[in-house]
Amino acid sequence: MACFIVPAAEAAVTTIVKKVIDKKGNHTDGKNIFAEKLGRLNGMLWGGSGLLAFEHLWHGEIKPFFPFLTAAENPDDLVQMFHEMSISGTSMAVLVTGVWAATVIAENRIIRKSVQGAGL
Repeated sequence: MACFIVPAAEAAVTTIVKKVIDKKGNHTDGKNIFAEKLGRLNGMLWGGSGLLAFEHLWHGEIKPFFPFLTAAENPDDLVQMFHEMSISGTSMAVLVTGVWAATVIAENRIIRKSVQGAGL
């Protein structure tokens, strides 16, 4: 019903953090490595949230007028919606962030080994 809201909220927060980091200007060679990696997380979160929102729209769970979510019309459905957000939405957001963190760690190790192997 509304599981996509949690990853979308995380995506909004990380987008703001990335913009703040970009404005501070702590760049190496015109690039901020962490901001680039955070941009990948943003892409994963926004992309996944967008696909989920489209799927919910396709199944008629989202409508173009207030209250936008069909579950928000009925108090019994509202409880189920919050439960889905807290369980499924949070799990998806944590999983996506975990996969991103694992790729960042792997990338850093690969770069470190290649720099050590080159004798730099």
